[in-house]
Amino acid sequence: MDNVSVITIFYLSGLTESKNNKYILFSLSLLCYCVILLVNITLIVTILLDKNLHEPMYILLCAFCMNGLYGTAGFFPKFLWDLLSAVHVISYSGCFLQVQVLYSFAVSDLSILAVMAYDRYVAICQPLQYHSIMSKQRLMKLVCFSWLTAFCLIGVSMCLTSRLKLCSPYIARLFCVNWVIVALACFPAETMVNSISAYITMFIYVFHGVFIVWSYIYIIRTCVNSIENRAKFMQTCVPHLFSLITLLFAILFDIISIRFELKKLPQPFKNFIAIEFLVIPPLMNPLIYGFKLTKIRNRLREIVTLKTN
Repeated sequence: MDNVSVITIFYLSGLTESKNNKYILFSLSLLCYCVILLVNITLIVTILLDKNLHEPMYILLCAFCMNGLYGTAGFFPKFLWDLLSAVHVISYSGCFLQVQVLYSFAVSDLSILAVMAYDRYVAICQPLQYHSIMSKQRLMKLVCFSWLTAFCLIGVSMCLTSRLKLCSPYIARLFCVNWVIVALACFPAETMVNSISAYITMFIYVFHGVFIVWSYIYIIRTCVNSIENRAKFMQTCVPHLFSLITLLFAILFDIISIRFELKKLPQPFKNFIAIEFLVIPPLMNPLIYGFKLTKIRNRLREIVTLKTN
């Protein structure tokens, strides 16, 4: 039997219970997206234009914000369009593209956080070797590797999903999700390779999490007996830890909602859990870093002062 799906359109049913409040939701979502764009672009432009901020920590923050813009671009425009549409549909290719963007965004975030943890480990635990280890060339290689690895791993997963014959075009979510598409397969036995690929990807990024924990164990041990290192930890590591915890909680809530289905919970709450990783990290991370990191805060204050004068 031909394994090529004849489905050309998917129907998204996550918004079926929100029709009465669609204009309120549209206004709030548009406002949220505009704020995400504003804070991330402001931080990116500030770092790029100020040569004093061309240091590894700030370049990584710039990449972090760029990744946030990339991920939210895969969700918000389509979501805003659906809020004003009578029928919520997405093309077959558009659905796969959305999955590629959203999934690669999420795992790239974890990869960049792992590089940030390594950067802080070298800065605090090996300060004399910092500039030789974290050179601009090595930094760019690490950032590119983070993005390319995520894109390729998710790309392989999507290629495996595209070979399945699907028996239903209905996705009970706000956006396309790979495991939901796989669950629509007519022949579940054919999804074994998809499961293996998913476990390999999961293992790789669990290792990222272990590496981050290992880095911070050494950082904390180094900071215990040094007032200077404790100050450096509070200044540069706390925002990173907050970003990591925010991302992990967002992903954890989504996994719990998938694993236990949570059928008794209201649909709006389930929708919020589903999109939390696309709203809270891209919104909060630039604000936290902007307020916490002294150089960025001072630079932003200078820009505001010049404009007001």
